[in-house]
Amino acid sequence: QVQLGESGGGLVQPGGSLRLSCAASGSIFSVNTMGWYRQAPGKQRELVATITSGGSTNYADSLKGRFDISRVKNTVYLQMNSLKPEDTAVYYCNLRQVVLRTYDYWGQGTQVTVSS
Repeated sequence: QVQLGESGGGLVQPGGSLRLSCAASGSIFSVNTMGWYRQAPGKQRELVATITSGGSTNYADSLKGRFDISRVKNTVYLQMNSLKPEDTAVYYCNLRQVVLRTYDYWGQGTQVTVSS
Protein backbone atom coordinates (compact mmCIF):
# COMPACT_ATOMS: atom_id res chain seq x y z
CA GLN A 1 0.00 0.00 0.00
CA VAL A 2 0.94 3.61 -0.58
CA GLN A 3 0.02 6.61 1.52
CA LEU A 4 0.06 10.19 0.28
CA GLY A 5 0.12 13.16 2.63
CA GLU A 6 -0.62 16.61 1.19
CA SER A 7 -0.07 20.05 2.66
CA GLY A 8 0.12 23.68 1.65
CA GLY A 9 -3.37 24.62 0.55
CA GLY A 10 -5.20 27.69 1.76
CA LEU A 11 -6.65 31.05 0.89
CA VAL A 12 -4.66 33.42 -1.31
CA GLN A 13 -5.43 36.65 -3.10
CA PRO A 14 -5.44 36.85 -6.90
CA GLY A 15 -1.90 37.22 -8.17
CA GLY A 16 -0.47 35.46 -5.15
CA SER A 17 1.48 32.21 -4.84
CA LEU A 18 1.14 28.93 -3.01
CA ARG A 19 3.30 25.83 -2.77
CA LEU A 20 1.74 22.43 -2.31
CA SER A 21 3.65 19.42 -1.03
CA CYS A 22 2.86 15.72 -1.11
CA ALA A 23 4.94 13.01 0.54
CA ALA A 24 4.48 9.40 -0.49
CA SER A 25 5.29 6.45 1.74
CA GLY A 26 4.78 2.71 1.69
CA SER A 27 5.35 0.23 -1.12
CA ILE A 28 6.81 2.56 -3.73
CA PHE A 29 8.66 1.25 -6.73
CA SER A 30 11.63 3.08 -8.18
CA VAL A 31 9.81 3.84 -11.43
CA ASN A 32 6.68 5.86 -10.92
CA THR A 33 4.90 9.06 -11.80
CA MET A 34 3.67 11.58 -9.28
CA GLY A 35 1.41 14.45 -10.05
CA TRP A 36 -1.31 16.88 -9.16
CA TYR A 37 -4.90 16.98 -10.32
CA ARG A 38 -7.63 19.38 -9.33
CA GLN A 39 -11.40 19.42 -9.13
CA ALA A 40 -13.46 22.58 -8.99
CA PRO A 41 -17.08 22.55 -7.79
CA GLY A 42 -19.36 21.08 -10.44
CA LYS A 43 -16.46 20.09 -12.68
CA GLN A 44 -14.56 16.92 -13.43
CA ARG A 45 -11.14 16.25 -12.00
CA GLU A 46 -8.46 17.51 -14.37
CA LEU A 47 -4.72 17.17 -14.82
CA VAL A 48 -2.51 19.91 -13.45
CA ALA A 49 0.96 18.43 -13.87
CA THR A 50 2.92 15.21 -13.54
CA ILE A 51 6.56 14.31 -13.05
CA THR A 52 8.19 10.93 -13.51
CA SER A 53 10.81 9.38 -11.26
CA GLY A 54 13.26 10.28 -14.04
CA GLY A 55 12.27 13.94 -13.91
CA SER A 56 10.17 14.26 -17.06
CA THR A 57 7.30 16.69 -16.63
CA ASN A 58 3.92 17.19 -18.23
CA TYR A 59 1.60 20.16 -17.72
CA ALA A 60 -1.92 21.11 -18.63
CA ASP A 61 -1.47 23.54 -21.51
CA SER A 62 -3.44 26.28 -19.78
CA LEU A 63 -1.16 26.21 -16.73
CA LYS A 64 2.25 26.24 -18.40
CA GLY A 65 4.29 29.20 -17.26
CA ARG A 66 2.39 29.72 -14.01
CA PHE A 67 2.71 26.34 -12.30
CA ASP A 68 5.92 24.41 -11.69
CA ILE A 69 6.14 20.79 -10.55
CA SER A 70 9.22 19.28 -8.95
CA ARG A 71 10.13 16.33 -6.77
CA VAL A 72 12.76 15.12 -4.37
CA LYS A 73 12.65 11.35 -4.18
CA ASN A 74 9.03 10.55 -3.29
CA THR A 75 7.93 14.04 -2.33
CA VAL A 76 6.33 16.14 -5.04
CA TYR A 77 5.85 19.89 -4.98
CA LEU A 78 3.62 22.23 -6.93
CA GLN A 79 4.61 25.87 -7.03
CA MET A 80 1.65 27.94 -8.14
CA ASN A 81 2.23 31.56 -9.15
CA SER A 82 0.01 34.36 -10.46
CA LEU A 83 -3.00 32.57 -9.07
CA LYS A 84 -6.43 33.36 -10.49
CA PRO A 85 -9.91 32.83 -9.03
CA GLU A 86 -10.45 30.06 -11.58
CA ASP A 87 -7.60 28.12 -9.96
CA THR A 88 -9.86 27.60 -6.95
CA ALA A 89 -10.30 23.85 -6.49
CA VAL A 90 -9.43 20.86 -4.38
CA TYR A 91 -5.96 19.73 -5.43
CA TYR A 92 -5.21 16.01 -5.26
CA CYS A 93 -1.83 14.35 -5.22
CA ASN A 94 -1.46 11.18 -7.28
CA LEU A 95 1.12 8.44 -7.51
CA ARG A 96 0.96 5.98 -10.40
CA GLN A 97 3.07 2.89 -10.77
CA VAL A 98 2.83 0.02 -13.17
CA VAL A 99 3.52 -3.49 -11.91
CA LEU A 100 1.73 -5.94 -14.24
CA ARG A 101 -1.13 -3.46 -14.09
CA THR A 102 -1.57 0.22 -13.31
CA TYR A 103 -1.94 1.26 -9.69
CA ASP A 104 -3.23 4.75 -8.89
CA TYR A 105 -3.03 6.17 -5.39
CA TRP A 106 -4.64 9.44 -4.29
CA GLY A 107 -4.21 11.86 -1.46
CA GLN A 108 -7.12 13.22 0.51
CA GLY A 109 -7.02 16.56 -1.31
CA THR A 110 -6.16 20.05 -0.19
CA GLN A 111 -8.34 23.10 -0.78
CA VAL A 112 -6.92 26.06 -2.68
CA THR A 113 -9.08 29.18 -2.72
CA VAL A 114 -8.11 32.25 -4.71
CA SER A 115 -10.20 35.21 -3.66
CA SER A 116 -9.90 38.82 -2.61
